[in-house]
Amino acid sequence: MKIVFLDAKTIGDDIDLSAYDALGEVVKYGFSTSEEVPERVKDADVLVVNKIEINEQTIGTAKNLKLVCVTATGTNNLDKEYLEKRGIAWRNVAGYSTESVTQHTFALLFYLLEKMRYYDEYVKTEKYVNDTIFTHFAEHFNEISGKTWGIIGLGTIGRRVADIAKAFGAHVVYYSASGRSAQEGYEQVDFDTLLSKSDIVSVHAPLNEYTKDLMNKEAFAKMKKTAIFLNLGRGPIVVEQDLCEALETGEIAAAGLDVLCKEPMSEKNPLVKIKDSRKLIITPHIAWASVEARTRLMQIIVGQIKEFFAL
Repeated sequence: MKIVFLDAKTIGDDIDLSAYDALGEVVKYGFSTSEEVPERVKDADVLVVNKIEINEQTIGTAKNLKLVCVTATGTNNLDKEYLEKRGIAWRNVAGYSTESVTQHTFALLFYLLEKMRYYDEYVKTEKYVNDTIFTHFAEHFNEISGKTWGIIGLGTIGRRVADIAKAFGAHVVYYSASGRSAQEGYEQVDFDTLLSKSDIVSVHAPLNEYTKDLMNKEAFAKMKKTAIFLNLGRGPIVVEQDLCEALETGEIAAAGLDVLCKEPMSEKNPLVKIKDSRKLIITPHIAWASVEARTRLMQIIVGQIKEFFAL
């Protein structure tokens, strides 16, 4: 069996992939362009990919291909009709990053809520050295307890965030963009109610026809001016120009993002110009990528290959 990784760098260099070597010949490419793929896959039995487009143009030369494994939950890069026509199976992985994304949600929140960059710089620039009072009150912060936390997308990650938010003493409400029936344990509300009542709004929804551009100018206008907005779902759920204006005009207090419409970030992204760390923090799509989550992901894929070939 020949296993070909087409964009291994998307997993990171620190994850042990030796378990794949026991399955057969393994070839790893850090990155591959669409033009490079046909030559690289022509004698592969298994492809391991993240963002590479898998379609007739890229894998038409792969005469031995039996299985495509996606190192992610999303499979919009797969031409499933073509794969079915060729009799090529595909697998994705769900649930591997729940704890990692949940943890990062709170990391973004605490950075903004407790003005962490300000206080860190205050001490490191030695302004606290021989200060006149033991507590510095220049920046204020609030407790999560007693606040309303609105969640858009109460899936596995959304529910985990809800459970922890509740443990902090927050009142949790949620909105289902797709109109799914109410889930036990948390209060389902309409979109306008969630926006107007929530002190914290976090997005944990997939990108689809219901969520694209959901957070736009009108949505931000309905939020509290003291609200913190977090997007851990998909970038295009947010209209970035509208978010930029909402932050600049004080329509909302702050935003924490781990996903953007274009990744890596474009110089044309309007959010580039917001340098105030009290208003905005953007992390480079790392919420999913704890060492444990990436290790778990690649172990699951090894299991998928073994199961498929009955090894």
